[in-house]
Amino acid sequence: MLNFPRWKVLTISAFLAVMVLLAVPSFVPKNVRDTWPSWVPKAGINLGLDLAGGSYLLLEAETKDVAQARLEQMREQVRSEMRRDPRIEIGDISIQGGKLSFMVRDAAKVDAAREKLLPLIGSGVGTTGQRDWDLSVVDSSRFVLTPTGAGVNQAIETAMNDAREVVDRRINALGTLEPTVVREGDNRIVVQVPGLKDPTALKNLLGKTAKLAFHLVDTTANPADLARGVAPAGSIVLPYAEGGSPIAVQRTAMITGDMLVDASQSFDPQSGAPGVTLQLDGAGSRRFAKVTQENSGKPFAIVVDNVVISAPRINEPILGGSAVINGGFTVESANQLAISLRSGKLPVDLKVVQESTVSPELGADSIRAGITASIIAIVAVIAFMVLTYGRFGIYATFAVTLNVLVILAVMGMLTATLTLPGIAGFVLTIGTAVDANVLINERIREERRRGRSIMQSVELGYKEASRTIFEANVTHAIAGVIMLILGSGPVRGFAVVLLIGIASSVFTAVVFTRMLVTLWLRRNRPTEINI
Repeated sequence: MLNFPRWKVLTISAFLAVMVLLAVPSFVPKNVRDTWPSWVPKAGINLGLDLAGGSYLLLEAETKDVAQARLEQMREQVRSEMRRDPRIEIGDISIQGGKLSFMVRDAAKVDAAREKLLPLIGSGVGTTGQRDWDLSVVDSSRFVLTPTGAGVNQAIETAMNDAREVVDRRINALGTLEPTVVREGDNRIVVQVPGLKDPTALKNLLGKTAKLAFHLVDTTANPADLARGVAPAGSIVLPYAEGGSPIAVQRTAMITGDMLVDASQSFDPQSGAPGVTLQLDGAGSRRFAKVTQENSGKPFAIVVDNVVISAPRINEPILGGSAVINGGFTVESANQLAISLRSGKLPVDLKVVQESTVSPELGADSIRAGITASIIAIVAVIAFMVLTYGRFGIYATFAVTLNVLVILAVMGMLTATLTLPGIAGFVLTIGTAVDANVLINERIREERRRGRSIMQSVELGYKEASRTIFEANVTHAIAGVIMLILGSGPVRGFAVVLLIGIASSVFTAVVFTRMLVTLWLRRNRPTEINI
């Protein structure tokens, strides 16, 4: 027992000292931490929505649009594939009843067309092996492509995961602190933004799909037909922003949002009106330059979410890969559009089905209640341990105090978010932090009753209780890991604090107290202990 090397004492002391220092930022407001020198650790615990106040939104996706989008995408893929060498002439590709169909003009090329289509319909989804699309030939020359249920479900799953990522990027672009964006069920996304009092701007931002495309304007369209929503073959009718007249544009986009590198809010150098400056990637820049060279003098439409924002005329080739959108923006609306375009388009439309705002006052009440509960728990535990185990209870008190600071330090390093259930886990951890010391101290008492010496009793107390301590905390940890993996929101917050508390309490209650007891026994060599 007395063989506790000096290097181990120094290592444990240094580790705990570092943990105490890392816990300090969590007690200091963020605006004060931001003024600290760059070399000073600033990471601290963030407060969740229920503690700091803020906005809660529940978004629901229109997943039926995913199937339609897949049909549109497949139509473009089929058209592009049939134009590749060897070229196969086909009729118009129609979409009707959730199916895509077209006719091969030369019946002798049906087999060749099938070979071109096979790579497009997928090799199998998941473990079912079912293809993304069913392919059939009707009347010897008409192909029918039907999306399979497995393919649609996989597409919806992918779209929802992508939508969650896009929503997360858009909120972070606002500079908001520690938002929580998680999926709920098959088609919903939960958004929690601490500190955001007015969710209006956030709802506008998240409700924008931000699907960007540049289309050439079809100048052959008849105004009377446009008023009735009828466009020439190969074109579509789109509404014009700000109540303008409908406009016909070619169905195939010359530039899409996938080619976008950056978008930023800017001002027109002549009028000073707010706008959005776009920067295209290499492929987009080359394509834009080619199209503007070939269509000089013609108008093209800048379309966002199937609405024409502006339709400027191509006066000269645009070679720099840069374009400007002007359309009666305010600075705020231009900045929101730039964020939406920069963060990527939403693969599905999202609508707000539930919203609520938690006031900072309610959060402050929760914090006070949590602090009060923590203080009561700490005082009660300290009083019980000191009255029951004397000096060994004091050592356990030191362990509980350091345990609290270690938990805060680790959560601060992880920039974890503390919620009200997290405080519950915190209080529970404090209450159970001395379990190990109770087991050890009771075992020491038992060994003393058997007549063993002080050194032997303390040695066996720590040694024999270690197995029970390990097994008890493993069972707690298993439950915590399950909550962390399967839970969401408040449950995960509780699990995070619980798991950190389990690890830190075992270290402080066993290793740290053993070091204190060893140093005391080595220095004083007592003939009796009060335990």
